[in-house]
Amino acid sequence: MPTHLITGAGSGIGAAVARRLLERGDDLVLLARDAGRAKELAALHPGARTLVGDLGNPDRLSWAFGHQPMPEHLDSLLHIAGVVELGTVGDLTPKAWHHQLNANLVSPAELTRLMLPQLRVAQGHVVFVNSGAGLAAHAEWGAYAASKHGLKALADSLRHEEHGNGVRVTSVYPGRTASPMQAKVHQQEGKEYDASRWIDPESVATTILLALDLPRDAEINDLTVRPGR
Repeated sequence: MPTHLITGAGSGIGAAVARRLLERGDDLVLLARDAGRAKELAALHPGARTLVGDLGNPDRLSWAFGHQPMPEHLDSLLHIAGVVELGTVGDLTPKAWHHQLNANLVSPAELTRLMLPQLRVAQGHVVFVNSGAGLAAHAEWGAYAASKHGLKALADSLRHEEHGNGVRVTSVYPGRTASPMQAKVHQQEGKEYDASRWIDPESVATTILLALDLPRDAEINDLTVRPGR
């Protein structure tokens, strides 16, 4: 069965994708930031394997993976994890910028680099779950939007570089999705959070599986998903 490496499988879109893939019998490797989180993910998704690596520290990913059994075969790499911290350009500190750029951009680039040999052999698929903020930036979203604009550039460059190797690359741009991250955003915005107003993570998971399951004669490059209510 296909093997998928997923980041962000603990909640929201990532958890929905992991559930759907496990239900159909696929093999999953879930990235966890530490050993404690790995145990939580294993309990949440029985049957999945775990791999420990902190996306907040991309410089250490290669070292961390060198001390663990790695998947020998990989059909897809699903970048779903992300962090957000709102603030004006006049207020955001370098720490806030590094926090979001490391987790949302530099670590996906490094994780992709480390997994490309397996993906090339399998003619696999890299999926970047981006954001509407990766297409348009608004007040107080500068650092997050910059990380997501960069993620779009990473995906576009990778697509051109790896097309000849048979590796497919898809960017998915969800609008506001009901998730713990969205609850945090509302808290930062000082707004009441009503999950029913936003996209169900299962709906975004459906679009991701659509891209993964597309026959080899085609490739979805970019897919925008907006709230339907």
